Amino acid sequence: MPARAFSPLRRLLIGGLLASVASTLLPWSQALADEARTLRIGYQKFNSINILKGSGALEKALAPQGVKVSWHEFAAGPQLLEALSTGAIDLGHAADAPSVFAQAAGKPVVYLAAEQPYPRGIGLVVREQDHLASVQDLKGKRVATGRGWNAQYLLAVALEQAGLSYQDITPAYVNNAADAVAALQSGSVQAVTLWDPFLAAAESQPGLKNLRDGSGLSNNRTFYLSTASFADQHRALLKTFFAELGKVSQWANAKPAEVAALLAPQLGINANVLQVASERRNYNAVAITPQIVAEQQKLADTFQGLGLIPRKLQVADAVYPASVLP
Repeated sequence: MPARAFSPLRRLLIGGLLASVASTLLPWSQALADEARTLRIGYQKFNSINILKGSGALEKALAPQGVKVSWHEFAAGPQLLEALSTGAIDLGHAADAPSVFAQAAGKPVVYLAAEQPYPRGIGLVVREQDHLASVQDLKGKRVATGRGWNAQYLLAVALEQAGLSYQDITPAYVNNAADAVAALQSGSVQAVTLWDPFLAAAESQPGLKNLRDGSGLSNNRTFYLSTASFADQHRALLKTFFAELGKVSQWANAKPAEVAALLAPQLGINANVLQVASERRNYNAVAITPQIVAEQQKLADTFQGLGLIPRKLQVADAVYPASVLP
């Protein structure tokens, strides 16, 4: 496959990788000095928080309270949750699997809210030239994925549905989507696990196809997380955040093309790619229900069964007990 076919996707992936590096260089001294007056929000490419950032609505809502907002981009959920657990940010979002792995690692993060299911936002991507027609064809193949990725969970349950086990493939663990796609491009792996917008970008590239998305296998929810200590002290601030997030989410659900136009220059991603990703998701934060806890518990149990989580988790223990939704 010609290397130039990957150039738009590569630019997107390199941008995410650079964002991950930049996020480690937060202005620590200033953050500490302004802790009481600045809400530090972590985000990843393509999410309701991204839209809120682009709208400027949160800054306007918090200005009368003398509160500023700082935004910090991360390449993936694990890096964001690490920053959250160390106090580099106050609030952020991550997918289902990174959230479980953070709890398993003993990080002091709590679930505040969840988004609606987004099963088509994750997928197993292969090269057409490798002639892989189904998940069963992955037996004996190398698959690039990340430890604790939402798409790693898809890989595990898709293999199970196909009558295979995780041991029937050889996982090639990477740290970000850029490395995963590079491995696929080089032919060192035969499949990769991706999430939007990286998935939508890959689907737009000649010679690549989505072998299996999350439909019927994973709800692929986004979760909003903080620490209990921050939530205890700033519930009113969090309610304002979720109120403004709800407003832009309603707009985003009704205007996917406008979402793409708003985010394309902000993220450096092709607007057509963003529109595809936006049209297949539902932007809406909801309370953590027993059903959602059960979904997360199943995910945690699956990863424990694979030996990727060392102990039994009780997901309910990480749910913040008070509502911060408006």
